[in-house]
Amino acid sequence: MKTIRNILVSQPQPATGHNPYAELERLFDVHFVFRQLIRIEGLTAKEFRQQHINPLDYTAVILNSRMAINQYFRICAEMRIAIPESMHYYCISESVANYLQKYIQYRKRKVFFAEHNNFEELLGAMNRRPDEKYIMVMSDVHNDDVLNMFASHNIQVKPAVMYRTMPVEWPKEEPFDYDMVVLFTPSGVTSLRRNFPDLKQGDKVIAAFGQTTIVALNDIGLQPDIQAPVPGVPGIAMAIKLYLEQLEKTAGE
Repeated sequence: MKTIRNILVSQPQPATGHNPYAELERLFDVHFVFRQLIRIEGLTAKEFRQQHINPLDYTAVILNSRMAINQYFRICAEMRIAIPESMHYYCISESVANYLQKYIQYRKRKVFFAEHNNFEELLGAMNRRPDEKYIMVMSDVHNDDVLNMFASHNIQVKPAVMYRTMPVEWPKEEPFDYDMVVLFTPSGVTSLRRNFPDLKQGDKVIAAFGQTTIVALNDIGLQPDIQAPVPGVPGIAMAIKLYLEQLEKTAGE
C-alpha cells in the first residue's frame, strides 16, 4: 500500500497560510514542498515585434494564467501601448479573471471566464460577438489544441508568444525523494525528464493539472494517478484530497 508523506508541488509557495494545501497537511499529516521546475523569461519588446503583431489590432485577449496577464500588460507597457477601455478579456478561470484587477477596473461586461477551466465554455460569449478579433498570450512552448478548438468553431485566434519557459536545474546532490509530484504544465514535465532522465514511476504518485500536462506525461512513459480538472473536481488540491481520502479508506479496510 502506498504511503504519502512528502509532496512536491511545482508552483511557488502560496502567499498566505490560508490555502487548500495547508488544510490538506492538517487533515492527512502530509508535507508539501513548493519548488518550481521552470522559470519564466519574458520576451523583450524588440523580440515581440519580430512576430509583427500589434495588440491594438485586436479587440479581445485570451488569457490562460496569471503569468499570461503579467506578460501581456508588461509587453504593452514596454511598447508604450495604451490598452483601450473597450478591450475584452476571456479567461480560463474565475481566479485568473479576478487577477485582472491588478491592471484594470474589473467590469463584467468586458471580462469573461470559464467556470470549469475549459475554454470551450467561452464559445457562447464569443459567438455573441462575431466581430471580435482575438489575440492569445502564449509561451514559446505551447500546445495548439486550444487554437485548433477555436478554429473548429470558426473563431480565429492569433497566438502571441510573450514569454519563454526554461527548465530549472535540480541540484545534483539533492535527493528527489518525494512520494507525490504535482505538475501543472508540459514545460514542468520536460524539466522533470531533463533533470531525472532515468526516473521510473514505481510507487511515486503523479498528479497532473490540465490535458496538455497529461499528454506530456504520457509522451515520456508516465501515467498520472491524479488528474484535474475533471467533472466535479475543478482544482488539483481537491483532486489530491479525494485521492488521500481514498487511500485512507483503503488502509482502514
